Amino acid sequence: GNDNSEALPESIPSAPGTLPHFMEEPDDAYIIKSNPIVLRCKAMPAMQIFFKCNGEWVHQNEHVSEESMDETTGLKVREVFINVTRQQVEDFHGPEDYWCQCVAWSHLGTSKSRKASVRIAYLRKNFEQDPQGKEVPIEGMIVLHCRPPEGVPAAEVEWLKNEEPIDSNLDENIDTRADHNLIIRQARLSDSGNYTCMAANIVAKRRSMSATVVVYVNGGWSSWTEWSNCNARCGRGWQKRSRTCTNPAPLNGGAFCEGMSVQKITCTSLCPVDGSWEVWSEWSVCSPECEHLRVRECIAPPPRNGGKYCEGVSQESENCTEGLCIQDKKPLHEIKSQNIETASDIALYSGLGAAVIAVAVLVVGVTLYRRSQSEYGVDVIDSSALTGGFQTFNFKTVRQGNSLLLNSSMQPDLTVSRTYSGPICLQDPMDKELMTESSLFNPLSDIKVKVQSSFMVSLGVTERAEYHGKAHSGTFPHGNNRAFGTIQARNKATYIQNLSSISTTSELKTTAIFGHLGGRLVVPNTGVSLLIPHGAIPEESSWEIYLAITQKESSLQPEGTDVLLGPEVTCGPSEVAVSTPFALTIPHCAQVNSEHWNIHLKKRTHQGKWEEVMSVEEETTSCYCLLDPYACHILLNSFGTYALIGEPISDCAVRQLKVAVFGCLSCNSLDYNLRVYCMDNTPCAFQEVVSDERLQGGQLLEEPKLLHFKGNTFSLQISVLDIPPFLWRIKPFTACQEVPFSRVWCSSPRPLHCAFSLERYSPATTQLACKVCVRQVKGHEQVLQIQTSILENERETITFFAHDDSNFPAQMGPKAFKIPYSIRQRICATFDTPNAKGKDWQMLAQKNSINRNLSYFATQSSPSAVILDLWEARHQHDGDLDSLACALEEIGRTHSKISDITEAEVEEPDFNYSRQNGL
Repeated sequence: GNDNSEALPESIPSAPGTLPHFMEEPDDAYIIKSNPIVLRCKAMPAMQIFFKCNGEWVHQNEHVSEESMDETTGLKVREVFINVTRQQVEDFHGPEDYWCQCVAWSHLGTSKSRKASVRIAYLRKNFEQDPQGKEVPIEGMIVLHCRPPEGVPAAEVEWLKNEEPIDSNLDENIDTRADHNLIIRQARLSDSGNYTCMAANIVAKRRSMSATVVVYVNGGWSSWTEWSNCNARCGRGWQKRSRTCTNPAPLNGGAFCEGMSVQKITCTSLCPVDGSWEVWSEWSVCSPECEHLRVRECIAPPPRNGGKYCEGVSQESENCTEGLCIQDKKPLHEIKSQNIETASDIALYSGLGAAVIAVAVLVVGVTLYRRSQSEYGVDVIDSSALTGGFQTFNFKTVRQGNSLLLNSSMQPDLTVSRTYSGPICLQDPMDKELMTESSLFNPLSDIKVKVQSSFMVSLGVTERAEYHGKAHSGTFPHGNNRAFGTIQARNKATYIQNLSSISTTSELKTTAIFGHLGGRLVVPNTGVSLLIPHGAIPEESSWEIYLAITQKESSLQPEGTDVLLGPEVTCGPSEVAVSTPFALTIPHCAQVNSEHWNIHLKKRTHQGKWEEVMSVEEETTSCYCLLDPYACHILLNSFGTYALIGEPISDCAVRQLKVAVFGCLSCNSLDYNLRVYCMDNTPCAFQEVVSDERLQGGQLLEEPKLLHFKGNTFSLQISVLDIPPFLWRIKPFTACQEVPFSRVWCSSPRPLHCAFSLERYSPATTQLACKVCVRQVKGHEQVLQIQTSILENERETITFFAHDDSNFPAQMGPKAFKIPYSIRQRICATFDTPNAKGKDWQMLAQKNSINRNLSYFATQSSPSAVILDLWEARHQHDGDLDSLACALEEIGRTHSKISDITEAEVEEPDFNYSRQNGL
C-alpha cells in the first residue's frame, strides 16, 4: 500500500462513547500457489477501519468496507477486507515475515488489532530421512525414523502399514507421537510388513520410501528326550538322547539352533550272571512206593542281572529196592524193561524215516543247482568284479573261440545277447506315471541283460547294463581296499604299472584358475578333490584356486583317544566369496558306524587354533557332511583348512589300516630288507609311503590288504613266517615284533612301519617266498603271501592305484561335470518346484541316499542344484549316470533323454570318458 499517513489523521474528534472493540481480527494466512488471500477485520463502534501492512498504510482504494448497526446497542459496526497477492509477499524483503494489522477509529479514539503474518505455503519433494527396513527378533523393539520434507506450514506425518493407516490409539504397543518416529515396543509376528511415512500440509502430500520390517524367530531347542537304554547288554556301550529345533522352530530367516541335536555318552551295563546248580542232597528214606528222593537248588550262584535260570530238574527220584518191590503183581524191574523196549523201537523207525527224507532233499538240491548253472553263457567267478578296482575275472565260456568278452580292445556286438555284471534297474510296473513317461537316460538300450544271481538283483536296478570298471556308488573309488582285487601270481604281468606315475614332490598342491563356469580340482592319487559349481564365482571374475595337503606334522593334536581320520586339507584363497556351496572331498579311514564313532569336522582359524565346525550327525544349515564308506563329502561356503576327527564311543570302533610290504636289497648283497607298513586306509597315506619307498629303491611285493584295527587297547603283532630254512635265515628273536596299541591308534598321519632283515646263504638264491602276518591281539588278522624275485629286472610290478588321475588334476568348465549343463538345468527346474504328489527335490535327495539334515538344502536358492553338486562329488570317477537315470525314472518327473545330448553340448574328450563309464 501507499503511504497515506498524511491523509489519514491519527484521531477523529468524537463524542462521548467507547473505543473501538474488535469483533474479528485478521488471522495468519498462507498463499497456496498463485491464489491471493483475504484478510478481514471487524470492529464496533467504528467510524473507519484501515489496514497497515509492514508498517505502511494500505491505499484506501484497496479496502472493501461494509457498515451495519448492532441491533442491541445501536452502535455502528464496520467490517473491512483486503487482498494480499503472492507477488506482494515475494517482493517484500524484511527482517520478519510479511504482516498486516488493522486500525479502527471511534469518537473516543483508535484501537489496533493483532498482527497477522502472510506466508507462501510449500512442501518440498524429498524426505530429509526415509525409514529404513529392519530385521528384529520377536519381542524386540522396532524404531522407524522419519523426517518429513521441509514445508510451510510444517507437514503432518501419518504412518501406513501395507498401505493401511496406523492408528496408535487402537494399539497400545505402537507409538507415533515421538518426533514423527514409529515405535513398536514389543515386536510381534503380525508386525512384519511394509511401512510408509506420509507427510502432508495444505499444499501437497509426500510418500517416503517403503521400509520392510521382518520379525523373525530364532530356533530354540526342545527338551532332551530320555536317555536311551545302553546298547551293550554287557560291559561298555553307549546311550544317546536327542532334541529338535522346534521350541520354537525358526521362522522368517531366524537362526537355526546352535549345538548338537544328538548327545552320546558311554555306559556300562552289569553283565548277566547265569544261575548254576548246587550239589545234590543226600537220598531220602525209602518210601512205601519203593522210591527215594534227592533235591538241589539254583544258588551256586543264583541268576543275577537278567541271567538264565538253571536248566534241568531240581528234584530226582528212583527205585530204592533194586527192582524187588512189587507193583500190580509184577516186579518193578519187569515193568520198566518193557517201557524201554517200546521206546527203542520208536527211535529206530524215526531215524530211518529222517535219513530217507534227507537223501531225497539232497538229490533234488543238486539237480536244481546244476540246472541253474547251465543257463548262463558267462559266469563271473571273482567277486571283486562287483566292487571295482582291479578288474580280475575268471570266465567259464560255453562256446570255444569266443574271445569277445576277454578282449577289451574289441567293440562288443550290441545285438548279441550278453551277460554283464553291474547294477540292474528294476522299474515298478505299478507306477502308471512312470510307465507312460520316457526316461531321461537310456544308455545301451539294445543290450539284452540277463540277471545273474540274487546277489546281483540286490545291488539295485533293471535293464541297465554297465561295463566292468565302475567303483561301487557311494565309496571312494581309488586307493582303498576296494581298489585292490585278487591278482594271481600267474597274471600279475597283466596289471603292470611303473612307480613313475607317483608324485615325488614334497608338496602335494594343485592350482588352477576358475571362473563363472566352475570346475574341479584334484590332488592326484590322494582322494582329495574340490568341486566348484557352475555359477559359484560371479561372472566376469576369476580366481586362482589352490588345493593342498599338509604333509608335515599336523598342528591338530587330537585329545585322548580321538583320532585324525584323514589328511589336513587346505583350499583357498580364503577371501574368495562363493554364491553357492562348493564340495570338498576328504578321504577317511574309519569304518562308518554311528554307534561306534562320533565324527567331527574342524577348521583352523587365522590364529592357528582349531575350532569345531560341526558333528557329522548334527542337524545344521551352515554346512553339510555326507559320510561315505571311504570319503567325506563336505558342502562349504568358505575356504580354509579342514580336518576330520573321530571320537570312538565304544571299543568296537574300527580304524581301517592298509597293510603293505616293500622289499629291497641292502648294501650287503646277501641281505634283503622287508619293510611292513600299517597306514591309514586313505589314498594320500598310501601315496606318501610309495613315494618314500621309491626314493629308497623299494618295491611293493604284494597287494596291500585291509586290517580292521579296533579301539580295544590290544596291541599289534607283525611276524615273518615260513622262511625257506636252507635258503634264507632271519636273526633269532626278530621274526616277530609287537607294537603297543597307543602307538598304532595315535600314529596318524604318519604311517607305522616295522623292518625285518633276511640273509641269503648263497648269492645264487634269487627267489624269496614267505608269509607276513599282521594281527591285532584278540582281533583281526591278515596274511600276505610273498613270492618275488630279489633281482629288479625279474621282478613284477604291482598296480598301485585303480584310477590314476595325475593326468588331469584340474578341469575347468563343462568338461569337469558328468551331467551336461542343459540336462542339469532341466532337472533343477523340475524338482525345485513344489509338487502336490511330493515329487520334488526331497524325493531327489532320497533317491540319491541323502536322508539326513534336509533343512540344509531347504535354505539354498536351488536345493536340486546343491544335491546334484553332491552327486558330482560322489561320482567323480565312475560318473554313474545310469544310477541317476534310474532315480529320475522312479520319480517319474522328466521327459528328456540323455541320448539326445549332442557332441556340441559335451566336449569330445569328456564325452568319450562318459561313454567308458556307462553313458
